[in-house]
Amino acid sequence: MRVPLPALLCCAAASLLLLLRWRRRRRLWRRVAAARQRQERSLVQMQMAVRRFREQHPSVNMVSILSLPLPELSKKLRDGSLPLEHVFYAYVGKALQIATETNCITEYLQESETQLRKAKVTGNLGLLYGVPVSIKDSIDCQGHDSTLGFIKNLNKPAAEDSVVVQVLRRQGAIPFVKTNVPQSLISYDCKNLIFGQTFNPLLYTRSPGGSSGGEGALVGGGGSILGFGTDVGGSLRFPAAFCGICALKPTGNRLSKKGIMSGVLGQKAVVSAVGPIAKDVESVALCMRALLCEDMFSLDSTVPPLPFNEEVYSSTQPLRVGYYETDFFTMPSPAMRRAVRETKQLLEDAGHTLVPFELTNVDYVVFNFCLRGMFADGGTSFLKKFKGELEKSSTGLLFWLAKSPNWLKTVTSWIAKPFVPRFSGIIRSMRANTVDEVWSLHHEIEEFCHQFIAQWKKLNLDVMLCPMLGPALGVGYPGKLSVAVSYTMLYNTLDFPAGVVPVTMVTDEDEEELKGYQGYFRDWWDRTLAKAFRGSVGLPVAVQCVALPWQEELCLRFMKEVETLSLEKNRLF
Repeated sequence: MRVPLPALLCCAAASLLLLLRWRRRRRLWRRVAAARQRQERSLVQMQMAVRRFREQHPSVNMVSILSLPLPELSKKLRDGSLPLEHVFYAYVGKALQIATETNCITEYLQESETQLRKAKVTGNLGLLYGVPVSIKDSIDCQGHDSTLGFIKNLNKPAAEDSVVVQVLRRQGAIPFVKTNVPQSLISYDCKNLIFGQTFNPLLYTRSPGGSSGGEGALVGGGGSILGFGTDVGGSLRFPAAFCGICALKPTGNRLSKKGIMSGVLGQKAVVSAVGPIAKDVESVALCMRALLCEDMFSLDSTVPPLPFNEEVYSSTQPLRVGYYETDFFTMPSPAMRRAVRETKQLLEDAGHTLVPFELTNVDYVVFNFCLRGMFADGGTSFLKKFKGELEKSSTGLLFWLAKSPNWLKTVTSWIAKPFVPRFSGIIRSMRANTVDEVWSLHHEIEEFCHQFIAQWKKLNLDVMLCPMLGPALGVGYPGKLSVAVSYTMLYNTLDFPAGVVPVTMVTDEDEEELKGYQGYFRDWWDRTLAKAFRGSVGLPVAVQCVALPWQEELCLRFMKEVETLSLEKNRLF
């Protein structure tokens, strides 16, 4: 029986396409394998460097160095009472340990050893002189990739340091590692196909948060005394809260974003920021003091020349604090609610005035400002990032919606609205917008910001105390619970500075009360979030501290007050 020629040609064409696809995939897997080998070599280099140092200096007490808070460590480095190399290799050794346990480091910056030797000669006594610092993958360091977890970004080393890294170096800091992120950064977990999953140093079955998850794990585990990440919906605050440390998301342009890769290029509705993450508030404040200098303002003239305001940070005047326990969109876990209540009581007992603040229409903010603002093009830009990649991200729902045509989104949203209103809202927010609609959206966000500030000023508030999602969710859960970003993303849309401070830990009573958790919508997301919270006794829970735009020093002052009162209470009990 003769096979018709057209059929033979079709079979041949299909076979050729399959062969080409297989060859392309094999080529991509080879690039992934090479990147993983580089990561392994980095850890070997760190191990060898630490071994050499220990052989030459067997009597150095690494544990005592690692126990020093940043302000004290910095002082000892600057006055010469602590040698630079002792501090550097103490942290390289600890970072290696935490990386082995959590998979948080993607690359060792071997030139940091050269910088260390030069620092000893030049004696540049900046505020961060000799301090080893860790850098998120998406922040450019000259000669190193900023991958965002994408294979296409491998072997594309940055031509120069980002402005933040340049200023850090001029202040004497020594960037020594880059840390892991989720693919595309649009996630608050920390996993990508190249470098794999990063784990929480407090409990390996939990996520470290994201997208600055590698930073959270490394700093939270004690492998870095100061780290730098970015935040476009909570990407600094989630890792800090999940790993029991502190972070500050400044006003979007308080620190330069030049040389920092973005998850969604060009969008302005949800404002991104770069900021520090550290063990305590004083370390974060010292970092801001160092960065807000003439170098920052001259290297990036779009950054307003606002030096650190010491008077505001050091003030002891009683504060008028707004607060709320819930946003009525994501029901807080019992531990989250208790964290706000206890902190409110501590502040009142210390002489501050606490004023209830009423949040309204957060569901509208989440769907119409946050999601619609980030994906105003219907997700086209987001989708392009994944072209030619082997994995299509852990944000499966967003990926599927970005691929769907507008008519299908409209119909599905309409059908789902009576039964699953949040699902309907997500679909509706992912529709492609016209230019006119985007401009109207930006105007609406501006009006919302003015109204929010008016409500703030009507109550004569200085700062705001807010819940922070926690405790840390299990690995894989953040990808299923994108709706739970409501507490953090609000302040990216408003572009307010917001910091995170751990204040308590989950108790047996919280765990018992969690059994009655149903959520506000009683949908699949609420049930999944309840599961994600379970089994968390002993894990840290944080609160958010918020101030008006450009008032980072006041935000830090409030964070410091919350931290001090919480530590005193925990010492007593």
